[in-house]
Amino acid sequence: MKLVIVVCGLLMLGGCATGGQSNPPWLAMSGSCAKLSSEQELSLNLADDMAKEGKLHASLANLQNLPERSAQVQLRKARIYRQLGRSEAEPLYRGLLGGCLAAEGEHGLGQLAAGRGDNALATTYLERASRLAPTDAKIRNDMGVVYLNQRRVDEARFEFLTALELKQDDSLAALNLVTLLIYQDQWKQAAELVTRAGLTPEQVSDAQSRAQELKTQAKTASNQVAAIK
Repeated sequence: MKLVIVVCGLLMLGGCATGGQSNPPWLAMSGSCAKLSSEQELSLNLADDMAKEGKLHASLANLQNLPERSAQVQLRKARIYRQLGRSEAEPLYRGLLGGCLAAEGEHGLGQLAAGRGDNALATTYLERASRLAPTDAKIRNDMGVVYLNQRRVDEARFEFLTALELKQDDSLAALNLVTLLIYQDQWKQAAELVTRAGLTPEQVSDAQSRAQELKTQAKTASNQVAAIK
């Protein structure tokens, strides 16, 4: 099972417009933190349930009945558009920056950037997200993934362990940590974690494939450096 983390994004921009300059389009989409009504909350929960069941289009249709400027609604829409690979995700995530769901906005932009393979930009967004929400296990896990993609192994291990301690049943963080351990040829520790986390043989196989991919990338990068010298 590979981590699919998709991406995009740029700068957080706050403050007033200056004379003669127009606000960037995404600023007009800034989400409102006003509380939804009980009926609207029920609709939001229904949309969440549909998304969990993989009914992304149906979930989006339900969200379109809710206040467009609500930060909670914008976040749900952004997540669905990201999973569908639609460009609408980026401005929606940006519209959350500086508000009550700023951490989620930074996180989403980091996921978009990582999905494009821009690990440097993803790192910037995810580190900001982590500072805003340091106990969010999903953010810590995704930071670990981006660090591992850059072969910043010690930092990746720290983030995966943090995610696991924050949410002990997080099989995704466990799977990523197993990938890291296999990458480092620490097979005994990897086996112990597989047993402890109850990972399936298919998941272990995916971890091995990902670890091998990282090793190949590292070897290629090393060869390129040697060739330059």
